[in-house]
Amino acid sequence: MPTGRTRILLLVPSFVGGAGGAERVISILLHHLDRNLFELHVALAQRRHSHFENLPDDVYVHALQVSRMRYALPAIIRIVWKVRPKTILATVSYLNVLLILAKPFLPRNAKLVLREAVIPSAFINQEARHPRFWKWAYRYLYKKADRIICLSDSMVQDLERLFMISSEKLVRIYNPVDFAAIRELADTGTDPYSAKRPRLLATGRLQKQKGFDILLSAMPLILKEFPDANLTIVGEGPLDAELRAQVQKLGLMQEVTFTGFQPNPWLYMKHADLFVLPSRFEGLPNALLEALALEKPAIASDCPGGVREIQGSFPNLTLVPPDSPDALAEAVLQLCRQLNREPIAPTKECPFRFDLQIAVRNYTDILL
Repeated sequence: MPTGRTRILLLVPSFVGGAGGAERVISILLHHLDRNLFELHVALAQRRHSHFENLPDDVYVHALQVSRMRYALPAIIRIVWKVRPKTILATVSYLNVLLILAKPFLPRNAKLVLREAVIPSAFINQEARHPRFWKWAYRYLYKKADRIICLSDSMVQDLERLFMISSEKLVRIYNPVDFAAIRELADTGTDPYSAKRPRLLATGRLQKQKGFDILLSAMPLILKEFPDANLTIVGEGPLDAELRAQVQKLGLMQEVTFTGFQPNPWLYMKHADLFVLPSRFEGLPNALLEALALEKPAIASDCPGGVREIQGSFPNLTLVPPDSPDALAEAVLQLCRQLNREPIAPTKECPFRFDLQIAVRNYTDILL
């Protein structure tokens, strides 16, 4: 029965435990988009884990029923014709490409919106398996979208200058931070750490982009001055076995803990002494924003992406050259020597810059 609301379909890989920041942002939007304006549909490959269970009851969930996302094109076309959305929003690069490839087979009046999650040039240069294909995809396929959501100004510049995408198609929307919800969740539960200090924390999907291997290589240098330092890594991903092997090789079995997926990583953030983001490239890192929102000292790689745009709002953020264990270790040591100092609160404009309601309004304008 027609509702008079705008029907939208969001394409998401999954909401499993190893899901990353893109899925978290989509989950936030699903909770906060105005139900008087929207009828919300989600298409995803896997329907399990607590992220899925926590989706609002009024969201219609459709399973693509494919073993790998590369086989999802026919399923996407089928679901779009079944749902008949006015707007389709895809997130992460390969889903964006699939949506554009499906365009000739979709209803003509469907608006296609892509949300880009990483800096394209850095992704191509550092991680893409088929860089020639991705250069072609960004330069030619992305132009067929109606709008492209970028997570930072640097991402806008990357797509405009290097891939010749019209600025009229590009819109920058910072990832939202729900300050109140994060603080409430951080206060739920008991201290998850042992008594040893300083406590270092890194969170994210265990993949090359996130640079956990760089942080592990820095740990022996840190332990020389702070032998009781310990590192906790929260997250899942394809490099789990490789990173554990690196820990064994470096003799860090007592100093490094892998927790796997945690439904409440903010509890770990609250009780950590220092948050570390050693990424090789980023979009706009949610975990870093959240740790800083909890007024934690943080160190991040000055890598391609929106990290520098975060630093202006958070005096507690220290940037170091990317891919340098020595520089990372020295920055960690400097902050560990100052752990008893009072934390520096975010600047006054910070809550507005990354405000949840501002992001929701911006997404609303594009999706309508």
